[in-house]
Amino acid sequence: MEAHEVKWSYSSLKDYQNCPRQYQEIKVLKNYTKFPTAEMRYGTEVHKAVEDYVGEGKPLAPDYQRFAKQLQPLIEMEGTKHPELRMALGFDRKPSKWNDYWVRGIADLVVLNGDTAFIVDYKTGSSKYPDPKQLQLMALMVFSHYPEIIYVKAGLLFFPSEYRREDEEKLWGDFYPHLERLRLSYENGVWQENPTPLCGWCPVKRCQFHKER
Repeated sequence: MEAHEVKWSYSSLKDYQNCPRQYQEIKVLKNYTKFPTAEMRYGTEVHKAVEDYVGEGKPLAPDYQRFAKQLQPLIEMEGTKHPELRMALGFDRKPSKWNDYWVRGIADLVVLNGDTAFIVDYKTGSSKYPDPKQLQLMALMVFSHYPEIIYVKAGLLFFPSEYRREDEEKLWGDFYPHLERLRLSYENGVWQENPTPLCGWCPVKRCQFHKER
């Protein structure tokens, strides 16, 4: 398989990094389905509530009023707001159609103001081990979709990051080694198991490392 034929998103690449065997069974062979957990469903509900509050001014439900103080700076921020912004790129790293892509993703909120963009990811999980790589990918996609943008300031609401257009090649370089491993798995048919304490939550029951909880 050629490199340009491997379609990916940040979440799918992370799934592959976590366990190539699980990735193969779910995304390639489609033998199993990964169902959302209660935490994932809660995250989806919060995302929708926050999107409506920041993007359309809809009141937060009583259960989510505790987020209002954190979100107020986003409401007051100057610039053009793009909630749930869909972006896709072809293998040439130029903007592409959503369904004809090499990589694609959805940014929770992008605010464009002159030569600077602000990207916010609404994370509802623990901030103990923040993962800014998804923001890094979103920043690279913003650089491709909006040529006027020179700086990107991004954050998980608790873990801010900054990116510069001049560092694009270096930033893309963080993803290419993992993408090459993924390509080789497709090409060679080798999908290595990666046993971890989370195997009990994996739907791939025929894996030798599967554990019943």
